[in-house]
Amino acid sequence: MAAVRIREDVRSLTGAEKAALFILSLGEEYAARVFSHMNDDEIKELSQVMANLGNVSSNLVEKLFVEFAEQMSSSSGASGTLESTERLLMKVLDKSRVSNIMEDIRGPAGRTMWDKLANVNEAVLAAFLKNEYPQTVAVVVTKIKPDHAARVLSQLPESFAMEVITRMLRMESVQKDVLDDIERTLRNEFMSNLARTNRRDPHESMAEIFNNLDRSSEAKFMVALEERSRESADKIKSLMFTFEDLGKLEGAAIQAIMRVADKAKLPTALKGASETIKELFFTNMSERAGKLLKEDIASLGPVRLRDVEEAQSSLVAVAKDLAAKGEIVIAKESEEDELVY
Repeated sequence: MAAVRIREDVRSLTGAEKAALFILSLGEEYAARVFSHMNDDEIKELSQVMANLGNVSSNLVEKLFVEFAEQMSSSSGASGTLESTERLLMKVLDKSRVSNIMEDIRGPAGRTMWDKLANVNEAVLAAFLKNEYPQTVAVVVTKIKPDHAARVLSQLPESFAMEVITRMLRMESVQKDVLDDIERTLRNEFMSNLARTNRRDPHESMAEIFNNLDRSSEAKFMVALEERSRESADKIKSLMFTFEDLGKLEGAAIQAIMRVADKAKLPTALKGASETIKELFFTNMSERAGKLLKEDIASLGPVRLRDVEEAQSSLVAVAKDLAAKGEIVIAKESEEDELVY
C-alpha cells in the first residue's frame, strides 16, 4: 500500500490553495461567514481547490498563519476614517445605501435626519439652532416630535423662541429644495461636529475596565502603567470610583445604596472595610439595624479576600447605577471642583 504524501512546504502552495486552506482552518461557522461575502464563481473555485488539497500537516497550517501574520505586520498599517470607509463602501454598494450607512455612522442612531435629531439632547440642539435664522429653526422644530420640540424651545432665548413660534404659526408648506438644504446643513455642520465632539476619552473607558478588575489585577496593571505613563495612570485613577470612595458620599447617598444593595452581601463587603467606612454605614442605619449588622459581620469569621472584593464591587455597582439615574451624586473631588467664594 502506497504511503500517503503529506504536504509540508508552505512555498509549494498556490495563492488559491492558501486561501482554501485558510478558510478550512477557520471552522464551519467562520468559513460560512466568509463565503457569504463571495459570489458563486469564487465559491466554486475555492471549493474545487479545497477538494483537491489532499493531506496537509498541522505544521503547514501553522506556517501559513505565521506567514499571514508576518505579511500583515510588515505592511504599512491601516488608516480607518469616515472618508476611507465611505470609499470602500462605494465599491460594493449603491450610492443610496452608502449614504444611509454613513449618516448612521456620522450621527446619532436614526433612519432619517429628523429621527437622528430626536436622539440629540435638547440643550445641545438649541445651542446650535440659536445661531440660525428663525425661519430655519421654525422648519426644524416642526419636523421633530412635539415633546422634543417643546424642550428645545424652552432652551432658546425667550425673544428668539417667540420669533420662531410666530414663524411656525405663519408657515405654509415648505418647498423640497429648502428642506433638502436644511437637512444638508444639519448633516454637514451639526451632525458631523456632534459625532466628533462625542468621542469618548479612552481614559474613561479604561477607568471602567479597571473598576471591574479584581484588586490584585488592578494593582498589577496600575503599577505597570505608572512605569510607562504616570500621567495616564493618574488620569485613570481620578476617573475611577472604588469602594473606598464610598467614604466620600453623603449620608443620604449611603442610605439609598443600602435600600437597593443585596442585604446578604453587605456584611461581607464591610468585613474588609476601613473603620471609617464601617462607621459611615452604621451611622446611617437605625441603632437596632446597626447592631444586627455588626453581629452579622462578627459571625462571618475568616472570609476569603476574593469574596470580600466581590461583595464590595457589588456595592460600587449599585452606587454607580444610582448615580446614572441621578438619584445620588458620586462625583470625585478634584482641584477643578473647588468652589470660588
